[in-house]
Amino acid sequence: MNQHLSNREIGPRVLAIVAEHQGLEGPLLPILHGVQSVFGHIPDEAVPVIAGALNLSRAEVHGVVTFYHDYRHHPAGRHVLKLCRAEACQSMGGDRLADQAKAALGIDFHGTTPDGAVTLEPVFCLGLCSTAPAAMLDGAVHGRLDAQALETLLEEARR
Repeated sequence: MNQHLSNREIGPRVLAIVAEHQGLEGPLLPILHGVQSVFGHIPDEAVPVIAGALNLSRAEVHGVVTFYHDYRHHPAGRHVLKLCRAEACQSMGGDRLADQAKAALGIDFHGTTPDGAVTLEPVFCLGLCSTAPAAMLDGAVHGRLDAQALETLLEEARR
C-alpha cells in the first residue's frame, strides 16, 4: 500500500508499528516490513523514529534499510517486476532478458516507469534455479522465461 502522508502523520503511524513489534526479539526487521507495508516504502522520516524507539543510531537503522534490497526509499509502481540476477539465471540468458525489460520499459533497475505502472528490480535468487531464467511479478514467480514470455509479463504489468 502506498500512502502519502505529511511528516506530522508519519511519526505517530511509525510509533504504532513499533509498539506492535517492540516485544519481539530482534524487532527491527518486522518493524521495517510493517512500515513498508503501510507506506509502500521506508520514509526518511521513519528512520529517526525507529532508531529512537529501539535505542539504535540512525546509521544502524539506515544501514539495515540499505542492506536489504526489498526495502524501498521511494514508493514502487503499481506493479513490481523482479528479475533474477543470480548465476543460474544469468547463465540461461537472464542478462538478455534484463536488457529487454529495461528497453521495453525505458527504465533501469530500481526505476519506475513515468506513468507509475511498473517498477523494475533486480533480485538475487528466487530459488528457481532449475527453471532459470526466472522473474517475479507482484509476488507471482515465473520460470523458464524467454523473450516472448517476458513480453507477456510486461504487457500484463502495463495494464
